[in-house]
Parts: sequence; structure tokens; C-alpha cells
Amino acid sequence: MSATPASRAILRQSRLLLRRNNFRQASTTSEAASKAQESGKQVVSKASEGLTRVQSSAGAAISKVGSSAYKALGRVGGRTGRLIRFVESLIPPTIYYSRVGLELTRIVFKNQHMTPPTLAQFESYLQPLINVFRNPRSISSVASSLTSSVSPESALSTIRNVNSRQLTNAGIIFAQVLGFFTVGEMIGRMKIVGYRGEPHGDH
Repeated sequence: MSATPASRAILRQSRLLLRRNNFRQASTTSEAASKAQESGKQVVSKASEGLTRVQSSAGAAISKVGSSAYKALGRVGGRTGRLIRFVESLIPPTIYYSRVGLELTRIVFKNQHMTPPTLAQFESYLQPLINVFRNPRSISSVASSLTSSVSPESALSTIRNVNSRQLTNAGIIFAQVLGFFTVGEMIGRMKIVGYRGEPHGDH
């Protein structure tokens, strides 16, 4: 009976020693992991510092090269210099009007509930043309398929089945196209009034 409590005490001590060893090993592994993580962070921070230094020096070098090239182009004279200055004067309005056009297109697409065509739709529309370029002899079959798909009877039936909403949309689109054409004519002529006709002489 006295052997049992002694063996229990030895078991308890061995368990305590195992727990202490496991705790020490866990603490040392966690310390090692934290040290490795800190060293990794230091390496990353040093690398990012080096990258920012390289970027700043490269940016300065690129800006110096760009400014020197710009200065060299500015010193060019004659027709080439005039052409360069003309192109430079066109860059800001081109950027501005391209942004305006993109915004206007976005607004029209949003208000008309339109979606741009998908890549598959582009491919389906362009596939006959690609086939014609690959095999020019097949142009007669493409023309016959196009004429068979659009028959006068089908065109008349679609015209007869037009509802008022489609007519309204067609009228709005016609008014928009006419307005754009008119504004384009004004810009092209640099005048608001129309063309002056030739004077008619009475004979």
C-alpha cells in the first residue's frame, strides 16, 4: 500500500516535468517564430525602402530625360517645329473631348438601358467576314445567306408590328442624330448661318 502513493507522487512529478518541458519548448518556438517574423518584417521594410529609393531616383531620371527631350523638341525650328507645336496644342483638347465623349456615352447607355455587345456577339458578327478573308471563294455563299435572311415579307411584317414606343425611340434617335449633324456643320463652317447659294442671274 505504501508503494502506490510513492508511484503516484513519481507520476505527478514526471507529469509536471513534462508540462514544464512542453511549456518551455512552446515558449521557445513561439519566441523563435516571433523573432523570425520580426526579421521578416525588417527585411520587407528594408526592401520597400530600397524600392522607394529606386523609384524616386528612377522617377527623377525619367523626368530629367523627358524634360531634356521636351526642351530639345522645343528648339526644333522650321516646319517640323511648327508641326510639333501644333500637335502639342492638340493634346489637351483631345484628352478633354475624349473624356467628355466617354461620359456622354455612359449617360446615353445608362438612360437608354443599353449594354455594350459582348465578345461572343462581336465574334458572331465578324465570323462571316473573317471566313471571307480566309476563303475568298465563299463570298457568294455569304451573300446568298444574307439575302435569304432579309426577305421583303419579313421587313414588311416588322414595319407593320411597330408600336408607339418604338416610334418614339426612333424619333428621339433621329432628333439626336440631326442635332449632332447640325452642330458638326456649325463647327465645320465656323458659322451659325447656313451656306450662301450662288446668285441666280435672270436671262
